[in-house]
Amino acid sequence: MATGVLGAGALGLSCALRLAQAGEPVVVLEKEAVPGGLAAGFRVGDTYLERFYHHLFRTDQTIVALIQELGLGDALYWGRPTTSVLRDGRFYPFDSALAVLRFRPLPPLARLRLGAAVAYLKLVRDYRRLPAEPAGRWLRRRMGEQAYAVVWEPLLRGKFGAYAEQIALPWFWARIHCRTPELGYLRGGFHQLYTRLAEAICARGGRVELEREVRAIVREPDGRLRVDTTAGSYYFDRLAVTLPTRLFLRLAQGLPAAYRARWEAGPVHLGAHCLVLALDRPLLPAIYWLNINDPGLPFLAVVEHTNFLPASDYGGRHLLYLGNYLPMDHELFRWDDARVLAEFLPHLRKLNPAFEPGWVREHWVWKAPYAQPVVTCDYLRQLPPHDTPWPGVYLANMAHVYPQDRGQNYSIRLGERLARRMLETR
Repeated sequence: MATGVLGAGALGLSCALRLAQAGEPVVVLEKEAVPGGLAAGFRVGDTYLERFYHHLFRTDQTIVALIQELGLGDALYWGRPTTSVLRDGRFYPFDSALAVLRFRPLPPLARLRLGAAVAYLKLVRDYRRLPAEPAGRWLRRRMGEQAYAVVWEPLLRGKFGAYAEQIALPWFWARIHCRTPELGYLRGGFHQLYTRLAEAICARGGRVELEREVRAIVREPDGRLRVDTTAGSYYFDRLAVTLPTRLFLRLAQGLPAAYRARWEAGPVHLGAHCLVLALDRPLLPAIYWLNINDPGLPFLAVVEHTNFLPASDYGGRHLLYLGNYLPMDHELFRWDDARVLAEFLPHLRKLNPAFEPGWVREHWVWKAPYAQPVVTCDYLRQLPPHDTPWPGVYLANMAHVYPQDRGQNYSIRLGERLARRMLETR
């Protein structure tokens, strides 16, 4: 029974590995030239870096177990880099209870309320115990208007724009409850993990075929599934689709109209845009992650990767991400690199007055659609089931990791769960 997997991201590759280990003849089709999906890497000197910033948390046990299983455990590095907030032109650490209590943009009572609410979310073990309401409403009530306006509203608006007041409380809970101050990274890049996954699939008789963009999915009269790609057609008995739901509905020809009408409206996704800079010196004072809570900057987060990993890993380059999540029709996705640099670089002086454009030695601009699900209060009603109307065709994608919205760990966990489901029904 030939099985196809569409998409060679964390979800697709982990699903394919477990199927291959169970003896399934599996073929993975991926439109990009490298595996990894949103965690795909690009070469920087003699090593790899992710196109979009990635790290692990201590709670990410599924991916850690897979890294160990694939023999990459010695490359896994753990540290506690600094996370800070830019507020009123100053940097404030914001990654511990003590840092919250010292957060001077808020008066002491507001700091205590903020800290108490965060502690409460840390203690809640099941998000289903939380009220069914938007995060903003709950935060205002529990932390107060001032803490919300200074700390959380700028972050929600920076990330979700017009959807900020609709974001569900379980999403916010996941950001607080499941994350840890200690972070992990695979030295040499997560590219190693996805390369090793592809190799493990092939070693068990499967195939991972890159640069195969899917153009159509068709159910033949005899029940076989035909997948038309830019490199020809493939035939399968079963199919695991890890593409975004809207893309699946566009590609799958002949799905029942009622199914299409039920699921085509959502969930909404934003696109990701990252300018990555290689500087000849550090920009920030030992800060890894900087949330932008001041208005007027054209990016929502600054991640100085080499304030976590040493610049010596990258030939002395100091690597900086300037990231955004935006509607997929936003004009920024149409700008060329020169215009992006012209818009972004002057704002770096707000972070370091000494910055000069001459510090930039290399740059890369990366864009990806369907990178950030918008987790609203009616989100679960927008998620289609994994079983589709076509027998043997299963749909699972990043949107299904609720209440999480992203994360390699959760995609791998979902991929392994999907493989078990497929094996039980073969």
